[in-house]
Amino acid sequence: MYQPKTYRHWVRDTGLVSFNVNVKETDLYIRAWRNLRRRTLKTVLKCRASIEGYIGRYPSFLTTLEPFPVQEDAPRIIREMSRAAGAVSVGPMAAVAGAIAECVGKELLSFSPEVIVENGGDIFLKVTEKRSVGIYAGESPLSGKVALEIEPEETPLGICTSSGTVGHSLSFGRVDAVVALAPSTSLADAAATAIGNLVREATDIAKGIEFAQRVDGLRGVVIIKYDKMGVWGAVRIAPAQEEYVCGDSLH
Repeated sequence: MYQPKTYRHWVRDTGLVSFNVNVKETDLYIRAWRNLRRRTLKTVLKCRASIEGYIGRYPSFLTTLEPFPVQEDAPRIIREMSRAAGAVSVGPMAAVAGAIAECVGKELLSFSPEVIVENGGDIFLKVTEKRSVGIYAGESPLSGKVALEIEPEETPLGICTSSGTVGHSLSFGRVDAVVALAPSTSLADAAATAIGNLVREATDIAKGIEFAQRVDGLRGVVIIKYDKMGVWGAVRIAPAQEEYVCGDSLH
């Protein structure tokens, strides 16, 4: 059953135009210099067609919880999901939201020099000024209180969130939020899932950090379990300004 993404209402206007695009399970909240809804819809349909077509030929791609090697001639988005999943030993669908966010974001950059695409808590962003990305962590007292500071030169960047206490996504952990950062949004998405699977108690945060340090291509991670937080990598933490909020999908 669908539940509204209430954290989207925490976002305040910072000069960008905001709009939504929904296609089946894909629910995008986008910011750009102008309304690009038609272009976004066209791109979403194209991205989804590649994924759905591949699943039609290889149904296990949808259901497996293990890495799924694919052919070199597979669609680009499928290859990106497969590589990301293989890097952290999860199933390729753990990268699907991030992959679609990046697929759309890169297309929109031809029409807007600044693009932020949020897909169920997974974000692709390319910005031209410093942005603050708040972290939604469910019932944690840190939820909405801390943020990531992102400089333009760090983007394009994927910022993806996994939770075992918020949302519908499959997780074997009980973490309130794992936020992973990587140039590949697919990798950030898959890594957030893999790290989230490891954290059930606050004492597991160190285990999650150790795992993140071994993932090639991962830029940084934030792990929140109730009132405890662990941070590793090229991550700058600041008080949340409610400019943009990342959190696991609420549907």
